[in-house]
This record gives sequence, structure tokens and C-alpha cells, in this order.
Amino acid sequence: MSNLVIRKLDETAAGGPIGTRLAAWRRRRGLALNDLASRTGLDLGYLTGLEVGRDWVDRRGRLAKLAHALRLDITDLTGQPYPPHGEDHVAVRAVAFRLRGHLACRPPNTSTGVSLEELAELSQAAAQADATGDEQLLALTLPELIQDADRASVAASGPERDEVVRMRVQAQVMAAGLLRRLGYKDLAWTLLNQARASTREPLPVLVEEVRLLIDLGLPEYALARTKRADDVAPSWEVAALAAIAQAMTGRRQEAEQLLTTAADRVTDARESALVIAARATVAAEHGNAAEASEHARMADQAALSGAHRSSLLVLAAAAEARQGRADQAAARLLAAEAAAPLRLRLDPFARDLIAALTTSTRVQAVAVKVLAERAGLR
Repeated sequence: MSNLVIRKLDETAAGGPIGTRLAAWRRRRGLALNDLASRTGLDLGYLTGLEVGRDWVDRRGRLAKLAHALRLDITDLTGQPYPPHGEDHVAVRAVAFRLRGHLACRPPNTSTGVSLEELAELSQAAAQADATGDEQLLALTLPELIQDADRASVAASGPERDEVVRMRVQAQVMAAGLLRRLGYKDLAWTLLNQARASTREPLPVLVEEVRLLIDLGLPEYALARTKRADDVAPSWEVAALAAIAQAMTGRRQEAEQLLTTAADRVTDARESALVIAARATVAAEHGNAAEASEHARMADQAALSGAHRSSLLVLAAAAEARQGRADQAAARLLAAEAAAPLRLRLDPFARDLIAALTTSTRVQAVAVKVLAERAGLR
């Protein structure tokens, strides 16, 4: 391998844009851009723009195609897990290693005597942090919660043990979600397998597995999981995730049918807003930025928690940028960061868009550069 390629691969480890890593890996594989375009079915102009930093990745299906064509894991292109940048990120990364250590330990054979009420209070705090997108608080809460739940399950019996197991599984699922977002996808999968072994109602585990498989760029496997989840308990969330997986494969009609099913299953304003957000995601996956923007505007942001609101705003930002409205896109990203700061900065699609906007914004130019610095992109 030439010194130039080694240097470029070293640069891609620093958490920069996907296009930089794409160029380095393409050269390492000995592929011309024309070859990559042929393998992926993606436009040559788009790939060129991606590698030189004029364009960005905002579609899961495209990212999966690129990774598959280069025989890579998705994280080889996104650069996850990202080098820590800022005290909050450092704290969250440290907890990832604590969770890895937990997986290597044997289950306890004695209880600490933690009460069900104390465990429920800690579980509620973790769930609240997860909903608001407070990754640091979630990370600080999870190790103690999982440890206490493990120990409490030893002594508990009857209905009390069922409740302890439920909280234990909920904690493991939240931890798997955190590890997935950080980029430790193998650890997330291991944790989900552990959670599956301890519950008779695996729906939360199945749902998180679907999310993980989507993030891994494996939509067909995700669809198989959604069918199993529907057998356990049909829900709007399973149908919405299945729609996104179908969109990743280019099956728009099937995706729309699933979105209709999801809409029929909702029970409140929050769920309705999340289904509309899924509609925006499906439209974006099919390259219809105007439609994605319209759905994003229709979603009731007030009904969403910080984490979901941030995700919706990232989607809206990408749709605005695709329509040539860079400053509006930047404003959406800044609002997304305000809603859930670290979750935004760890989102590979948000990071890629931030990097692209640093050279295309005018009114928001300074704000975007500062945001890029906070994300460790500059």
C-alpha cells in the first residue's frame, strides 16, 4: 500500500466526512470511480461530489450500497466510534467500556438487597434520559441500573421478579441503543442477546434489533425481525421500522402500505408524529427531498421528546440542503443540537451534512463552523 493511501486511511480514523473515507477505501480496493458507480448504481457525479466534499450521505440505502460494494462494515465508512470530543463525549465513551466489562462478567449469585422502589426510580431516570436524548446522563445511569437489576433478579420471586426482569431488559435495550449510536454495534448485539435470554416478551429486544440491523445496512434481515415482532405484538413502531427497511431496498409501494398500517395503529399525538417522521424518512430514502420536507413540517414537534425531535430536525435539514437551502438546513441542525446535543453530534448523517455545509452556508457560516468544531470535525 502506498504512503499516500496509508495517510488517507489514517485521516479517515479522525471522524471526518464519509466521502473522505470512501475515497481512501476505494483506492485501497483498487477501484476507479466508474467501477464504484457501476457496482452501486449510483451516479458518477454524486460519487465525485461525495469524495471531494461537495456532497454528503443522507440515505441509509446509499450508505449500505457503498459499504457492500467495498466489502466493508457501515462503520468503516462512517468512522464510528468517533474519537471523544468534549467532556460529555469522553464520559459516554468510558461507560461503553464499562458495559463491555459487564458483558464479560458472570451473573451475580447474591442480591445486594436493592428495593424494587429504588430500582424503579433508577429505571425511570434512565428512560427519561433516553427519551430526551441526554446521552451523558443515560450513560452515567445505565451501569448501576443494570448491575442492580442483575442482583435484584437473584432474590426476587413471583410478580416482583417479573417486574425486576422487565426493568432489567429495558435497561439492556437502552444500553444496546446507546452502544449502537456510539458505533459499538457488535457489543450492542451481544447485549441484546443477553436481554433476549431473560424475557418471555422480547418485543423491546426485537425492536432494538431491527434498529441495529437498519443501522448496519441490512434491511432484509431487519424485515425478518419485524415479522417476528409482529407475531409477538403488532405495533405502529414495528410497521414504521419495516417501512424504512423496505424503502432502503427501493420498494416504495410496500413501504407506503406499512406506513398506512403504522398510522392505523397509533394511539396518541406522539406516535402519530413519529409515523409522520417515518414518512419523511421513506421519502428521503427515495430521493424526494420536497416530500420529505413537507412531512417533516407536518409532524407535531411539540409532541416529540428531545431525542426524536432532534432526529426529525436532522432529516428536515438534509431535505432543505438537497433543495439548495443551505442556511435553512443549518438552522435545522442548530435546533437539533439544542434538542439533544451529543446525540446530534454522534449522528453520522448529521456529521456528514455539517461537514458539507461548512463551505456552502452564508448567513449561518460562523454557526456551522462552531458546530463542526463541537462535533470534532475541524
